Amino acid sequence: MNFSKNRNTSRWIIISVSFLIISLILWNTYTFFQIFKNEERLKMNLWANAQKTLKNAGETTDLELPLQIFSNNTSIPLMLAENDTIINTVNIDEEIVKDKQRALAFLSSLKDQNEPIIIEYAPGKFQKLYYGNSALLNKLKYYPIALLLIIVLFAGLVYNFYRSTKMATQNKLWAGMAKETAHQIGTPLSSLIGWIELLKAENVDETITLEIERDIERLQTITDRFSKIGSEPKLESRDIVEETLQSYDYLQSRFSKQVEFSFKAPKKSIMVSINPTLHAWTIENLVKNAIDAMKGRGKLDVTIEEDGENIKIKVTDTGNGIPKKQFKNVFEPGFTTKKRGWGLGLSLTKRIVEEYHKGTIKVLLSEIGKGTTMQVSFKKSNLV
Repeated sequence: MNFSKNRNTSRWIIISVSFLIISLILWNTYTFFQIFKNEERLKMNLWANAQKTLKNAGETTDLELPLQIFSNNTSIPLMLAENDTIINTVNIDEEIVKDKQRALAFLSSLKDQNEPIIIEYAPGKFQKLYYGNSALLNKLKYYPIALLLIIVLFAGLVYNFYRSTKMATQNKLWAGMAKETAHQIGTPLSSLIGWIELLKAENVDETITLEIERDIERLQTITDRFSKIGSEPKLESRDIVEETLQSYDYLQSRFSKQVEFSFKAPKKSIMVSINPTLHAWTIENLVKNAIDAMKGRGKLDVTIEEDGENIKIKVTDTGNGIPKKQFKNVFEPGFTTKKRGWGLGLSLTKRIVEEYHKGTIKVLLSEIGKGTTMQVSFKKSNLV
């Protein structure tokens, strides 16, 4: 408990320090931007004064300094205008200057970037100096955005790494627990098989021992399922109709007569590469989920259809239905609408179908108050 609390405290400290560092970087960037912007305005004031000196120059005026100021500006774009007429341009593409409409549009953009500098070169006579930001200043302006994008990308990578590591650890834990469960069930199963032999020797009613044997076989199947979690299952070419029918028959015999079962499939063998144990688990999860949705009363249809190279198994119930926005959520671990349950059934089913059998599973259609159809699809030959 204390370890978990200390770990959460450390995370918040790291997040807070990171946020403080980011804030300082952004604040310093903004400060540098304002300093450079003020320096460029000072340069433009010097340029304006040089222009005023040149305008009023006489024979004895020293023009060396104004001309030097003009020549030193190689990065800041500017336009000198009088009564909205452009008189001079510096550091602007000649193609723009030659085109009057483009020149006026560029002038308008300069007005948006900075306040113009007014030059009174004679009493009552004014010129306006419009200037834009230099390339360096524009780059600095977008630097915080680039920095934020890099930080967000880095945070996303860290989060994905942490999440994948956590999921891998959880998967190992669940696989270990599943294998241990299978091991623990195996011991009493062996004992039960021995007791069955004793009952047979005592000439107990054969129907009783037969039903017990069926349930023991079922427990052995469940043990086999759990033992396969976390390892790559072996796929075999099996008749998908026969394998599905076996699971269907077992489940039908174990549920209340208030559930009306129906099974439809082609009258022929259809070979698909599957793991029989895990496929039976898939059908069982879908059927049980459908019966839970109907609260143990309604109509349940299992249908197998051929669609070109694909085989589609549909399980339809007459339950409450699923809202369309939750079609994908039903396969997420922990998602459940029941008061009891871990919400792992459909999540496990999705993993069995898509990861182990390279098939697909989805909510084909659902209508609130009318029912749901789940669909599993396999390739006829998906064993590589």
